Amino acid sequence: LLNLRGEVVGINSQIYSRSGGFMGISFAIPIDEAQRVAEQLRTSGRVIRGRIGVTIAPVNKEVAEAIGLGAPRGALVQNVEADGPADKAGVQAGDIILKVDGKAVEKSGDLPRIVGGTKPGSKSSLQVFRRGKLQEVAVTVGEFEPEARPQRAGTQPSPAPAPAKSVLGITATDLTDAQKRALKLDGGVRVEAAEGAAARAGVREGDVILALGNTDITDLKQFASVAAGLEKAGKNISALVRRGDGVTWVVIRLSR
Repeated sequence: LLNLRGEVVGINSQIYSRSGGFMGISFAIPIDEAQRVAEQLRTSGRVIRGRIGVTIAPVNKEVAEAIGLGAPRGALVQNVEADGPADKAGVQAGDIILKVDGKAVEKSGDLPRIVGGTKPGSKSSLQVFRRGKLQEVAVTVGEFEPEARPQRAGTQPSPAPAPAKSVLGITATDLTDAQKRALKLDGGVRVEAAEGAAARAGVREGDVILALGNTDITDLKQFASVAAGLEKAGKNISALVRRGDGVTWVVIRLSR
């Protein structure tokens, strides 16, 4: 990819197409990234990229407003690899990473690029948004290894106490000690059924609710109390939900 001065500014790599033919839009690898990769291949014979061991997702406008973040920005941490760099640094599922060494993470796709360009073994500072507050987390960047795969935590349900219905249309139970150990959780409640606003928000059986708004959920009694208070306030309620190995934020819209 050349500019009008004949300078190489990128390496063409993909085209946008709905039919298989060229539609006038194409994509290129930035030349500075290509040069960095070429230099690594010359000096070490392989490409070295940094990693911190998280699975991420975008932050949409509705979630950003509901949790007090304001504008949609950053990368939502859905899962933290056990014993990975982020796990050792204290990063938690549900955190939103906003900056890395002062570099803004405007969208989730910025995080892999910034971390990937960081030298493995170096210390980096992450600015994270957690439960309504900004925190600084120091992490030692690891080296990306394509063959590495995070271990999946067991999620088989075990016998639980009788469910109780909350004010949000969610039938939930306390997690058993066995479930907490399997999921590596200290709190939360397991959803047995969802209806009404909760079901419309996407809450479903098997989900584990970790937080409502910016309040961590410890057990069923506290869950019902927090939910009742938020419903009384009459605002849409953000819920941090564990589903499988990852977490996500959902917004429960209350009827007016």
